[in-house]
Order: sequence, then C-alpha cells, then structure tokens
Amino acid sequence: MQDLNQLKAEILDAAAAAASVEALESVRVDALGKKGKVTSLMKGLGQLDAEERKTAGQRLNALKDEIAGAIEARKAELADAEIDARLLHERVDVTLPPRPEAEGRIHPISQTIDEVVQIFGEMGFAVAEGPDIEDDFHNFTALNMPPEHPARQMHDTFYLPEKADGERMLLRTHTSPVQIRAMQVQEPPIRILVPGRTYRCDSDMTHTPMFHQFEGLVIDETTHMGHLKGCLIEFCRAYFEVDDVPARFRPSHFPFTEPSAEMDIGCSREGGELRIGAGDDWLEILGCGMVHPNVLEACGVDSNKYQGFAFGMGVERVAMLKYGIPDLRTFFDADIRWLHHYGFVPLDLPALVSGLSR
Repeated sequence: MQDLNQLKAEILDAAAAAASVEALESVRVDALGKKGKVTSLMKGLGQLDAEERKTAGQRLNALKDEIAGAIEARKAELADAEIDARLLHERVDVTLPPRPEAEGRIHPISQTIDEVVQIFGEMGFAVAEGPDIEDDFHNFTALNMPPEHPARQMHDTFYLPEKADGERMLLRTHTSPVQIRAMQVQEPPIRILVPGRTYRCDSDMTHTPMFHQFEGLVIDETTHMGHLKGCLIEFCRAYFEVDDVPARFRPSHFPFTEPSAEMDIGCSREGGELRIGAGDDWLEILGCGMVHPNVLEACGVDSNKYQGFAFGMGVERVAMLKYGIPDLRTFFDADIRWLHHYGFVPLDLPALVSGLSR
C-alpha cells in the first residue's frame, strides 16, 4: 500500500513538473508504457493468489486511471500555454503605421457612394438605411406591384424558406423598401437618400446577384416634376464634374411612380471613347418619377395633400461610367491589382468644395 502511494506521488509530481509535451510523454511512457513501472506491477499480478490478485488489481487499475487523467489534464494545460505563447509572439501592433508597399485603397463602390452622399447632402437629403432581408409588403405590395408582377417570380427574386404561417421573406430586390419604412414613421416633409445592397437572380457581364443602388425620395406639399428634373440634372453635373450635361427625360413606366421617366444624358463616343457631356449621342442613366398615390396611401400618407418624387440608379453603373471600368464582375473579384489601379487613397475624402475625385 505504501509503495503504491509513494509511486503515485512520484509520477504525479513528475507529470506536474513537466515543462513540455515531450517531457510529459516521457513521464507517461515511464509509468504506463510497455516497460513502465505501473505496467510492470500489473504483469506481476499472476504470481499472487486469487484474493490478493483481485485486491491488488483493483488498486493498480485505479492508480493507472488516476495517472492517465493527471497526464491528460497536464497535457491540456501545456497546449493552452503553447497557444498563448504563440499568440503573444505573433501578435501584430495595429497602431503601427502600415508598410508603404502594403498601402490600401478605397474601393470604387465605397468612393462612389461617398460622392453621391456628398452631392445630395448639399441638397438637404439625409441618408436612410433599412434591412437587407425584407417582407413581401415592403418590397412589393406597398410599392404598387400586383401579385402577378414578374419581379415577384422565383427566377428574379431570392426567397428564404417559408415560415410556419406561410410567409416568405426575401432578399430585397431594390432599396425602395427603405422609402416605404421612412414614410410609415416620418411625417412629411421627407427628403432622404437610400444607398445599399440589393439582390437579384442574374449574373453576366452587366449584372451580378448582389449589387448596389441608391435611391432618393422627396415628399411634401408642393414638389413637382420640375424639381425632380432640376435635382437630377444638378446631380449629373456635380458627379461627372462637367458643367454642361445635356439631359432629356423619356416617358416610361414603373409601378411605384406616375408619371414615370427615364433620364438620358448627353455623351460622345468618338474614337471608341465614351465622354459625358455635350455630344451627338445619349446614354440612359436612371429611372425616376412622381410617387404614385397608391404608394403614399399604403404608407398612411394623404395623397390628396402630399406629393413628391423618387429616383434610383445603380452605384456600379455610374462608377463604371465615370471611372472607365469595363466589366461589372471585376468589382467583386477581390483582385488587389485591380483595386490598386481603380481604387482611391484612404482619407482622400470626396467633397464638392475641393472636387469629388481628386
């Protein structure tokens, strides 16, 4: 009995003193290996009579289990200590200045959104945001889209699994639901700009399943189509940094506006190069119109008293036009070479006073 207690104390002390996984393995082999001390004692059980063998076997098995448990616990401690030491050794001081050769760039999408916010912010627009996952009412019904509208179909919209009550949430197909949410909680006058991600089942050179839009909404008692045209013409002049941008508005149809229009701006394609401004050609840039009375009523806004306009366009589209980016898909390739070519220097923030794209 005394010999086993002494042996246990020696082995447990050796395990606790092991400073590495390798040293601990040596303790295990010395105690429980084929030629280990405990193993040798267990081999000698055959020389004892039945009663002594039973008693001694129980004590040796208990000793073996206790030693194995202590070794495993110490092994876990050593592994944790090794990880802590490695993390301490490999830590990075994020307060240090970056290496010049690793200088980052602002993505053109982020830069374009900042530029658009700057322009409309000067016109008195406030930025509004909303959830990417929407319900049918905010994404379709409140925007005057009938049940049979093609945009509601599976081939156009990313639907989530059906809930127990039969409702199906979806990834918003445009940022217009934020306009609905704003009109539901704000009293007119309202003047908001809504940038954000949108999702549609489409992918090619000019479409991606996830892309960015920004939309504008103005609601008050006196706003009319002339205000809409003036606002968008001024935006194009400021964004493309061209003093003279010819514009025309063609009649169109959108469920959520009436009358609706598509805006074209003047351009030139001489020599195969697109230039925004006075020229002999036209380029479609965005869709717009006066907010449909049905949309106002769906949000609890009195359409007999209030009216307003809305517009929307793709962030990637206007970025491609301004910065000469030929393929929409490259925005999402995560190619550092592309980003160094088309990206912008950090902290070189766009401003109307100093120029948007310095």
